[in-house]
Amino acid sequence: MSTPATPRGLSIDELRARLDSATPPRLLDVRSPAEFEGAHIPGSYNVPLDTLREHREELTRHLDTDVVLVCRSGQRAGQAERALAEAGLPGLAVLAGGMSAWEKSGAPTNYGQERWDMERQVRLVAGTLVLVGALGSFVLPGLQALSAFVGGGLAFAALSNTCAMGVLLSRMPWNRTRSFDPRKAVAQLADGR
Repeated sequence: MSTPATPRGLSIDELRARLDSATPPRLLDVRSPAEFEGAHIPGSYNVPLDTLREHREELTRHLDTDVVLVCRSGQRAGQAERALAEAGLPGLAVLAGGMSAWEKSGAPTNYGQERWDMERQVRLVAGTLVLVGALGSFVLPGLQALSAFVGGGLAFAALSNTCAMGVLLSRMPWNRTRSFDPRKAVAQLADGR
């Protein structure tokens, strides 16, 4: 089994310099619409990871290699880079440290309604399910299997660098915005350059 190549990381300073240049890169933020609405780099396009995967062939027709992928920490952006590479657009850069590092550095950021990021939501749901399974097993024997199932899912998520719980949570109503339309997001990219 081959290990996927590590995406090319772009530091905050490098990205800021490129954004200030005469030919700035396009920024694709692959977080959920709610996360994007909460905080994003000015001028970036929101194409959530599941939308990107679904429309990757179409997206590659509207993109060139001067694209920087952004997410909260770099994990989802790395997955987006691999998906676009498989569709014929290899070598895209990923913002090292993601929006967390960008905001910490004091770089320009557009803020909207604050919402919990996906990682925090996953920790809340997984922790709650483990707690219910462990404590509930005193009342209902066998409920500890829920804790084992969640623990196994978290281990698989770490090994595969995917998160089924995160994907499910991203589809919840509180992680959607009324204004997000996947076809419109792709069309904006087509018109953007």
